[in-house]
Amino acid sequence: MTESKLQRAYRHIAQRIEDGRFAPGHRLVLAPLADELEMSVVPVREAIRLLEAEGLVTFERHVGAQVAMINADEYTATYDALTVVESAAIALGAPDMSPAALERARAVNEQMRLGINDFFDPTSFSALNMEFHRALYESCPNDQLLDMVRRSWNRLAMLRDSVFSFVPERAPHSVAEHARIVDLIEQRAEPAEIERAVRAHRDSTIQALHEYRATHMRHDRVAIAAE
Repeated sequence: MTESKLQRAYRHIAQRIEDGRFAPGHRLVLAPLADELEMSVVPVREAIRLLEAEGLVTFERHVGAQVAMINADEYTATYDALTVVESAAIALGAPDMSPAALERARAVNEQMRLGINDFFDPTSFSALNMEFHRALYESCPNDQLLDMVRRSWNRLAMLRDSVFSFVPERAPHSVAEHARIVDLIEQRAEPAEIERAVRAHRDSTIQALHEYRATHMRHDRVAIAAE
């Protein structure tokens, strides 16, 4: 099916928000975007409105459209929402998940394992982590649930810093948890057990980030008191 101009404009802007080329606060000016895409400003404007409805773009008077800013509390709320919907999506798709999807997930997880070394790259590790999760949740047969998962991942991707930049020690635990989830799916475990495993995995990551934030906030308070 041929992609419409609106769809092309939407994909163009959304991808650049996701990969960080359009960082939080980046102004989305209609004319340059339309010129780049070789189309009129009309589909670009409509694409920006769709992204605004999804919370990826904000519009301010006298400023115009810009990539939405995100704070730590909003990140946590989005992460919590993703934990719920993604866990359900993977569990729902598990009974009919193809061997190819599981093989892909295992291959990506092995790349993640090999990436844990003296030259650990949190950005590359996070990209592989997203790919691993995508290999599992894309089997979800519920289109509405799948759409919510994708939107939540896109929202998190607006943060350019990887969680593993702050808590690199989570990396080996994450890989081990991934392997267990794939094992459960291959063994045809009950969907409820798979859902619990995915939620526990995601909860452990966000808990590590909370602990990091709490520790560094304490250190900041001590530093300020000593000045």
